[in-house]
Amino acid sequence: MAGPELSFSKHDHEGCKSYSRDAVVQYCAENGLRLTASRDLVLEILLSDHRALGAYDILDEMAKRGQSAQPPIVYRALDFLVTNRFAHKIEHLNAFLACGMPGAEHSPAFLVCNNCRKVAEATVNDTDALLERFANNSGFVIQNTVIEAFGLCPECQETAE
Repeated sequence: MAGPELSFSKHDHEGCKSYSRDAVVQYCAENGLRLTASRDLVLEILLSDHRALGAYDILDEMAKRGQSAQPPIVYRALDFLVTNRFAHKIEHLNAFLACGMPGAEHSPAFLVCNNCRKVAEATVNDTDALLERFANNSGFVIQNTVIEAFGLCPECQETAE
């Protein structure tokens, strides 16, 4: 698999998960990062579906898998995953999802389904250039850009009709 696909499209999700996990493992090995058991488990949970999950959703999933953990463990794992670009935070939902291009420097934009919380990730370089020009003209320095659009995914549109 050459890279991520929009999660709203039909795709080989096992291949998608495998691609992402392999990329994270390789990035960690090349950059001297430790993918501890708790970090790996949180990553695995995030990779299980293209949905935004809150920390307590992750804790619930860990419990279902027979793993006990406290919120600080999950938050530390999420911090590691987000800091190293293996996961993203959907600010509006205070939730997380696995990155489609783990470890890669990119500016993602997210399409978030209001109904099922599935998320599609894309890279939007043209928007970055527009914002950069606007910021430069305003004397503003951009430190972080988050683009989140909310609506209904194709599957939820079908069930709503």
